[in-house]
Amino acid sequence: MKKYKNTLTIRGLDDRIIERLKARARTKGRSLEADLRDLLTHTSRQPLVVDALAEADRIAAMTSGDR
Repeated sequence: MKKYKNTLTIRGLDDRIIERLKARARTKGRSLEADLRDLLTHTSRQPLVVDALAEADRIAAMTSGDR
């Protein structure tokens, strides 16, 4: 198993949110920490909407003179 040096602290979460996250992790047989690590890792790999919009603008700029 890899050893990670970084720690992330999130303050000010409502207790109801924490309980829902714990329940979500339990349904998968995982710890809250493991489930949140997986969720954050997965989410961080998703493309940002602004990246897609910038690409669409770039393509539109290349084709706008063709009409």
